[in-house]
Amino acid sequence: MANVVVIGAQWGDEGKGKITDLLSKSADVVVRYQGGVNAGHTVVVKDQTFKLHLIPSGILYPNTECIIGSGTVIDPKVLIEELDQVEALGISTQNLLISETAHVTMPYHRLIDRAAEERRGTHKIGTTGRGIGPTYADKSERTGIRIIDLMEPEALRSRLNWAINYKNVILEKLYDLPPLDPKAVIEEYLQYAERLRPHVVDSSLRIYEAVRQRRNILFEGAQGTLLDLDHGTYPYVTSSNPVAGGACVGSGIGPTIIDRVIGVAKAYTTRVGEGPFPTELNGTIGEMLCDRGAEFGTTTGRKRRCGWFDAVIGRYAVRINGLDCLAITKLDVLDEMEEIKVCVAYEIDGQYCQDFPSNAHRFASCKPIYKTVPGWRQSTENCRSLEDLPQRALDYLKLLAELMEVPIAIISLGASRDQTIIVEDPIHGPKRALLHANGAA
Repeated sequence: MANVVVIGAQWGDEGKGKITDLLSKSADVVVRYQGGVNAGHTVVVKDQTFKLHLIPSGILYPNTECIIGSGTVIDPKVLIEELDQVEALGISTQNLLISETAHVTMPYHRLIDRAAEERRGTHKIGTTGRGIGPTYADKSERTGIRIIDLMEPEALRSRLNWAINYKNVILEKLYDLPPLDPKAVIEEYLQYAERLRPHVVDSSLRIYEAVRQRRNILFEGAQGTLLDLDHGTYPYVTSSNPVAGGACVGSGIGPTIIDRVIGVAKAYTTRVGEGPFPTELNGTIGEMLCDRGAEFGTTTGRKRRCGWFDAVIGRYAVRINGLDCLAITKLDVLDEMEEIKVCVAYEIDGQYCQDFPSNAHRFASCKPIYKTVPGWRQSTENCRSLEDLPQRALDYLKLLAELMEVPIAIISLGASRDQTIIVEDPIHGPKRALLHANGAA
């Protein structure tokens, strides 16, 4: 038995959906513990592509219980649309469970999110406009609506009447937007409640029961370490805690439950939205990475900024999350490169720095210090074992393991499930018996 947390080790979009899907085959329960519809996981199975936002990737396995935890924020309209889409593809959603204490994204959250971002002008954060930040803000202010409120019509009417009238003042006076009709919103959300009611449970209790039964539990986060509200590149971050510690709070379990933490990182680096990006490539190479890697957001369709692998933020992710091992994705995107660069340190105000600076102004002034290695100039997409890899590709992976100071467990070479080298199963394999910098396994 093992309880494993899967987190993004960069700025999100690392390919966690595929890795979570692969590991879900060995999991009995998959828990999504934070974020909202601003997250997107793309999973390719044979000729079908599944784009998931709220539903855990484990839904593609019929015997896997999938839980949307209390640390998430749920837009019921989007969740129902996603349920319909998944079911239309022949996938059962009977095993999907929703935490009764998760907070609900309302229409005024979306309106305020978009209006506030527009008002910021040159100080834009890069929000998706899906209402996630305002939903978490209401949660912190203790004025939010929770799933359990949707299940109680009279309580919902009372709470929403007050909330909508309060938010209407903000919409009208601050953003010059038309007010919402409380009655229409209440009736709309009561309809959502009836559709979701069969899935609503006490998720913390459900997870604890799974622990007592010694079932394998996989905790999946959205976004990535550098977008963490407390530990990311603030203020260009999300509104929750994607780091491994967030799995405990967002699922309602204690830290002693967690056995292992696996970080997912691309073989290069991408970022969506605003904020500093030391290894960003604005020329031909950046465009090539974007094209070969199909670097467009699952949720928004926004083009991702691309750059070389950054080992400084990688080591930071190892430290913040307590990573046991790594999954490296999209190695195949680098197949055509004559040479590849890896950021090993920063120059900040003339000083050599190997550690991630928490000061936002210092981070914005970072200049990457690179190590250059030769590319392998041959396809890796059909490789299914370490022995199949070109020697220079294997050397590159060993370099990443050395710089990150953590072994590599999984190597992804394409979008499909079978385009993967599993060096060691992080759920069932012996801890740290993986690909190390010296090549030992």
